[in-house]
Amino acid sequence: MPEAVLFDWGNTLVRLEWDDDCVEAGHRAALGHDDPEFTARWRRLLLGDAHGHRPYEELLAELGVEDPAVFIDREHEIWRRQYVVLASAAALLESLRDRGVQTGLVANSWPDPARLLRADADALGLAAHLDAMVFSGEVGYRKPAPEIFLRACEELRVDPAQVVFVGDDPERDVHGASRVGMTTVQALWFRADEQRTIEPDFTAFAAVDVLNVVRRLA
Repeated sequence: MPEAVLFDWGNTLVRLEWDDDCVEAGHRAALGHDDPEFTARWRRLLLGDAHGHRPYEELLAELGVEDPAVFIDREHEIWRRQYVVLASAAALLESLRDRGVQTGLVANSWPDPARLLRADADALGLAAHLDAMVFSGEVGYRKPAPEIFLRACEELRVDPAQVVFVGDDPERDVHGASRVGMTTVQALWFRADEQRTIEPDFTAFAAVDVLNVVRRLA
């Protein structure tokens, strides 16, 4: 029996539904008024590749925002309503724990800071079902770097060889977890059309498939 099952966040436990109108609504809430010129500059910087995953607070300061933390909090309140939670997420996590398997979250936290993703996990009713939450913004490494996966193992006091990692992205999740010796499950329930350029150990089209993997490895 695996000792722990770790999960990715976006497109695994939750999906963020992009709505272009939320960009303007978020800026309106954060700035207190409409500012099309600011939004245009934000799009050029944030939606391209030039940001290099620099801290969002730093990017906002570069755009002239005086208090990036307040801006982020107000903007995030608009976007939080766009989350769709995997319907069986809480039941899946609790089913694993009932079997004596620890659960955890390993996520790249960008652009939102880790503190907001922790708040999201709590607000969406998932934090109570997780034994550990590890975010790139707190550890200084992004998936697929091995360090972020190993940090979760350290927190749970488990060997990577006894861990199953569940995530949607072939490179960040499957390849990253595989490199440290974890058993990998590619989650396809939100992105069933994802091309598997890197072959996982297992695939999951529904949450119950993760439980079946754990049973199979027992």
